[in-house]
Amino acid sequence: MTVASGFKRPLAEIAALLSEGKLTARALVEQAIANHERFGAKLMAYSQWAPEHARECAEAADAAFAIGSRAGSLQGIPTSIKDLFAVAGFPTYAGSPKRLPPKFEIDGPLVANLRRQLATVMGKTHMVEFAFGGTGHNAHYGSPRNPWDAMAHRSPGGSSSGAGVSLCEGSALLAFGSDTAASVRLPAAMTGNAGLKLTKDRWSSEGIVPLSFTFDTPGILARSTADAGFSFAALDPDLGDGFAFLRRVPAGVDGIRIGIADSWFWDGCENGIGEIVRSAIDTLARAGAAVKEKPLPEAREAFAVFSEGGVSAIELRAFLDRELPDWLATIDPVNVPALNNAETLSAREYLTRRFRLREAAKSAAARFDDVDVIATPTVMVTPPVMTEEEGPEKFWARNRATVHNLVPGNYLVLCAATLPVGLDRLGMPVGLQLIAKGGDDEQLVMIACAAERVLGTPREILGAPAMCKD
Repeated sequence: MTVASGFKRPLAEIAALLSEGKLTARALVEQAIANHERFGAKLMAYSQWAPEHARECAEAADAAFAIGSRAGSLQGIPTSIKDLFAVAGFPTYAGSPKRLPPKFEIDGPLVANLRRQLATVMGKTHMVEFAFGGTGHNAHYGSPRNPWDAMAHRSPGGSSSGAGVSLCEGSALLAFGSDTAASVRLPAAMTGNAGLKLTKDRWSSEGIVPLSFTFDTPGILARSTADAGFSFAALDPDLGDGFAFLRRVPAGVDGIRIGIADSWFWDGCENGIGEIVRSAIDTLARAGAAVKEKPLPEAREAFAVFSEGGVSAIELRAFLDRELPDWLATIDPVNVPALNNAETLSAREYLTRRFRLREAAKSAAARFDDVDVIATPTVMVTPPVMTEEEGPEKFWARNRATVHNLVPGNYLVLCAATLPVGLDRLGMPVGLQLIAKGGDDEQLVMIACAAERVLGTPREILGAPAMCKD
């Protein structure tokens, strides 16, 4: 087995080979570096690419393996980290043009856990400035390129815009992102990867530059749902073992109760996206899943609050005013109107929005009494071509269309996963979103992994991205 072929194996198999001494972390990281050297200049996944640091991490992992020390399931696994996360030894910019103060470079619990497991940190990935936007646009640094279109520069999804791209180019096997209204599931779906948005506070957001303290949730992107499940269990304080978790995943979907979301989640689908997702659900039904129509009307109220300005803009503005006032002068012009409006938003209106969302979330939780998950298209639109922005109004209209099906997962305090199920008529990846009741994270991930076992892995379904062909 060559390292290049081994790199394409499922994450659990790679971790087992490392543990058994049949593969070294150093060889693995050299392959990751070679992949980035081949594709990275075109795709621009990283804001801080750190090959020498990665080699040091790999050598530490190999030294531990050599004496029989197993620090965790992710030991020696190449990982990329969104530049919203504090990582000791790396500057934090959060997509802004200036380095943030030192307090934003102290590992939080999630990164500290990754380090304790002796994972290999490859670098920090590009992102939308302060995570405020879903297209991947960044006026300061430019935008990573979606590798599925070799001709046009299409959106890779945001705000974790470099995360999915790092997986596609093969420089990482696991990517850290954050999800406030879409920002893990969106880039995962648009780049043909799997993504997990966990219930708020399942994982600590300490050590992550805040956008919205109400909704910020760390999450992960991976090449497959099985890889995401392995990583989720490895990092989760209540689980801690990726191997044991995957052994518990059902072989199929027999008896799993899937609700099909109402028309609000489907009516705007472009380029055959709706048909592809419905076909995947039909396949799950034929495999034994119990499928029924299941409206989630609270999604409309959640999206209405989002469209009115939500709560993220005012919470980001409050954070910047308090912690980083000098950064306001260099904010991307497309975000200036939203932050200026937040400056004058009344406390009464802010609290009213919070109250509306709290009531909608309580109602939405009851929708899961007779289903395990509700299925929707992850994203209704084909990744848009990145153009010179026409101004804030058109920019945010496109952003709202992109995040339409994703916002309810955050605003209704739910958890959600996305997995690839096909390519649309323009050859861009299509995702199936599975939404579960808040707190049912472990069950959700198991269902998503079981669904993938029926539907096939992303590589089996999609093949390789146009710009990352072997």
